[in-house]
Amino acid sequence: MGKLIDRLIHTGALRYWRMAARAAAQSPLSLLRQQRGAARRLRSHLDQLIHTADDRLALPLIGSETFARPHGTDWAWRPELWRAPLPRAGVSSVPSKTQLGEEVQMFHDCAITELTLRQLRNSREEDLAPYGLRLDVFKFDGSFLSLVIDLPEAATRGLTRDHLIRLDCIVETEQPIEIYARLNVRHGPNTEQLVRALPQGESRTMVEYDLAYSRLNEKRISKAWLDLIFEAPDMNQVILRDLTFARVRRANL
Repeated sequence: MGKLIDRLIHTGALRYWRMAARAAAQSPLSLLRQQRGAARRLRSHLDQLIHTADDRLALPLIGSETFARPHGTDWAWRPELWRAPLPRAGVSSVPSKTQLGEEVQMFHDCAITELTLRQLRNSREEDLAPYGLRLDVFKFDGSFLSLVIDLPEAATRGLTRDHLIRLDCIVETEQPIEIYARLNVRHGPNTEQLVRALPQGESRTMVEYDLAYSRLNEKRISKAWLDLIFEAPDMNQVILRDLTFARVRRANL
């Protein structure tokens, strides 16, 4: 009932202003002065609504799983941090093993922690991911810094050595930096590790892991995760605008 009443009020207001606009050339000046004041007050609220709506509707949709997938993809995924707001958006003086959400964790061996992590809302026209991750590093006195992303169980279900796993990401850096992406797949007591360097000087990067060249025991796969390893990260800012995975069977040779 409330929605019906709101619709009737809106329809009546729209009809009133349409008729007032058509009659403005012949309306008495006293009435026209009143209508002009009311129209200006109404316009300020409408302009504010339009501005806010344009801004919000231009942003990537929260929860979006939209991204390019190779032909033949049988599993694809964008981690939660890049698709939905987290309960805790940021951390300063980040201790090692700090988690952002359920899937992302930071590891380092700094004695003095001058790192910050923050989830940010993407707003550029080319962004498909609703959110990104910003890493600010000031003084860095450690020997390693890595971001660990746990892959869901679906990533390993039915995984074989005939698969390629593809990582796509959009990376912005304040200063040039070497970033390595290491895929880890646990099978039984062993862990297979495949390392790729992200191309430098490119914001949109892609690397592939061909499991045919691994010693993977397909019957004992239990877990998979990715390490993003940042070399000499001090005095730098890194923004990961998007990060997605896709799994596809390699072409028969």
